[in-house]
Amino acid sequence: MDWAGWALFGLVATTALTAALITAQLAGLTRVDFPLLLGTLVTEDPDRARIVGFFMHLCAGQGFALGYAATFALLDRATWWIGALLGALHVAIALTVLLPLLPGVHPRMASQRAGPASTAVLEPPGLFALNYGIPTPAVVGVVHVVYGVVLGVLLRAG
Repeated sequence: MDWAGWALFGLVATTALTAALITAQLAGLTRVDFPLLLGTLVTEDPDRARIVGFFMHLCAGQGFALGYAATFALLDRATWWIGALLGALHVAIALTVLLPLLPGVHPRMASQRAGPASTAVLEPPGLFALNYGIPTPAVVGVVHVVYGVVLGVLLRAG
């Protein structure tokens, strides 16, 4: 496996994914804010949370890029379409398993069952993160498929 390629291209793909999500949020296509969601795990201040969460997202992206690179190595090939398939699998698991479980571990996120006494400041994402807007699953899906395509193309070239 090309370790230097994995480290560099994972950073490139994660930065592109994060920038695309932030752009979609600023364009009003979704209210999901992964840096805020992640950062508020460790700090209450939303401005600090976005900074901390951005770096947490970069680290998570590096971890996922390692998984993609290992899969490419096991398959002995890296292509854009394999990357796209991995991205689709990645986002399917994230939207149906990981995000719906987040309220159970996030100290500042309400759950679907939180009552009026809840002091949580973040709403739960819900299944497919639909609580953050109807276009959210499509937006998150597209950027994760693009993440996989970027890794498939760059790791093949590397």
